[in-house]
Amino acid sequence: MVTLTIKTSFRTEFLDITNQIRQIISDGGIAEGTALIFVPHTTAGVTINEAADPTVVHDMNIKLSELIPLDKSYRHTEGNSDAHIKASLMGSSVHLIIHDSKPVLGIWQGVFFCEFDGPRTRQAHIKLISG
Repeated sequence: MVTLTIKTSFRTEFLDITNQIRQIISDGGIAEGTALIFVPHTTAGVTINEAADPTVVHDMNIKLSELIPLDKSYRHTEGNSDAHIKASLMGSSVHLIIHDSKPVLGIWQGVFFCEFDGPRTRQAHIKLISG
């Protein structure tokens, strides 16, 4: 397992970690298999979406904030219930197919770490599975 340390700068942001994942797969020496990317946080997640146009993740962030606002009367007293809900919607893990020592992604796709309660120092664990 390889652990990425991710430092976020804003309360909510989507960070493209595709190149780090590609490097981990390349360094891992697995030609065929899968990569599991897992985020061990309850207020952050991971997703695969368009990486070619940064306005896509901007729009996702805006829409999530409209649907799940920060300032609702949530019962959770830490003031980050919106972050928990958003993280649950994004999910805590994604799988990638590895073929020819590269992740299989669509031409426009990238892997994004999704921060909803930053800024913080976070982790993403990557497990490469041969086969």
